[in-house]
Amino acid sequence: MTLYERRSSLEAFDRGASPATSERRKLSFNPIADWAPPQPPAITSVPKPSTSTRLLQIGVAVVYCLLAAGVVFGYAALKPVLVAEGVYRSSCTVEEREADVWVCNGQELRLNLMFTVAAVSTNVCALPVGTILDRFGPRVASLVGVAFISLGAAGMAFAADLAPLFDAYVPAYLCLALGGPFVFISAFQLSNAFPAHSGLILALLTGAFDTSSAVFLAYRLLYQSSDGAFTPKKFFLVYLLVPAFILLAQVFIMPHHSYQTPGELAEQAGDSSPDEPSDTTPLLPADDSPRSDVWGALHGRPATSQIASPWFLLITLFTLIQMTRINYFVATVRTQYAFLLQSDALAAQINAFFDLALPLGGIFAIPFIGAVLDHTPTLFVLSLLVATASVIGAFGLVSTMWAAHVNIVLFVLYRPLYYTAVSDYCAKVFGFATFGKVYGLVICIAGVGNLGQTGLDALTHRRFGGDPRPVNGALEALAGVVGLALVVFVAWRRRGLRKDVDE
Repeated sequence: MTLYERRSSLEAFDRGASPATSERRKLSFNPIADWAPPQPPAITSVPKPSTSTRLLQIGVAVVYCLLAAGVVFGYAALKPVLVAEGVYRSSCTVEEREADVWVCNGQELRLNLMFTVAAVSTNVCALPVGTILDRFGPRVASLVGVAFISLGAAGMAFAADLAPLFDAYVPAYLCLALGGPFVFISAFQLSNAFPAHSGLILALLTGAFDTSSAVFLAYRLLYQSSDGAFTPKKFFLVYLLVPAFILLAQVFIMPHHSYQTPGELAEQAGDSSPDEPSDTTPLLPADDSPRSDVWGALHGRPATSQIASPWFLLITLFTLIQMTRINYFVATVRTQYAFLLQSDALAAQINAFFDLALPLGGIFAIPFIGAVLDHTPTLFVLSLLVATASVIGAFGLVSTMWAAHVNIVLFVLYRPLYYTAVSDYCAKVFGFATFGKVYGLVICIAGVGNLGQTGLDALTHRRFGGDPRPVNGALEALAGVVGLALVVFVAWRRRGLRKDVDE
């Protein structure tokens, strides 16, 4: 601007219109009088639904997880119905048929194949479930689960009619197994609907998963009380109401997008990319509650970086060993105690007690699990898991009835605590932005490792003459070493996280 232009603009100013007294600015020699420290960006997000809506969503999710999430693990109750209906009876030899054995060897192997394929697939499919969940959201993932459950129920209903053409039991049961994780894992994000009670919400969902094994137990009781009139075809046609209920819930009740953690909302407010976390990204929640000891340890990092960290490697190894121990015990509880107690009758009593205690344990453990996860540090939870697993392993080596009952009671309470604690650990350490991939990979690797159960069973019977103690003892020792390493690492890194926050 030229000197003439500056002068003209000044002359155009009306000197008679001086500001009022209240509008005058005080003369100050303070160089920072009008300076204010920069404020961090406000955390903005899509408003959460009302409290009643969120409670309804959690309640609905618990109900459909109770009906569909882990229903295939009630196979021990369904198996007698299938045997009574003559499923795979054609696999028996002429001699076995003439002897009128309850179940022949060929029939037993084909029936067990149904459960083996379903159990392994349930864990392995956690990775694709997680990928779909991260990319398309919980609604799409749940609808995929609805499709699988519908196919599975329809296949089981008409499997007997299709028997002359092909074996529909294995693929149908497989579809039921695949549908469970889609609806179950998709519900985990509801724990962020009420962050202060996330542990209780996860405990409710996991308890529903464990208790869902009682669906086939209830059907077996109905089948026996009706003298076989309530056939599998009738039951599974009625069961088609379950995927219909889930479909309606997803369309009209459940959230379209996952609820987010406070750390993820802060990252969005700071506009920080996963590769470049901003200085304003909180490492821990604002409160100093005990559960915040590892919160946000790897939030905001890409999944590849999280998977390469010791946080992931140690929890994956621990999960692999513990899941193998858990599923191996579920599959062999009767044969183990037949050897330990040297009595098939006593082993049958223990097995009957276990069938009843397994779903009940998921129910009774819910308040305990919620309190532990919500009000104690993650380090304490991991230490409790390692210590309890060691106690269970010790009772499993004792050849008495009282020890067997104590072992089963601890086991059915420990199982839901363990699975809930793993998902809670993944949410707190890795965040929900990559939760599906990371948690899915943990369960997937553990599921693949569970294929080794067949080898453990063969080792027990062929090498140790049916004695389960050598295999159980080795698994317990291995779990103790890996579990101790996990606890030591978390304790060390927790101090580092606290130090970073204090600074």
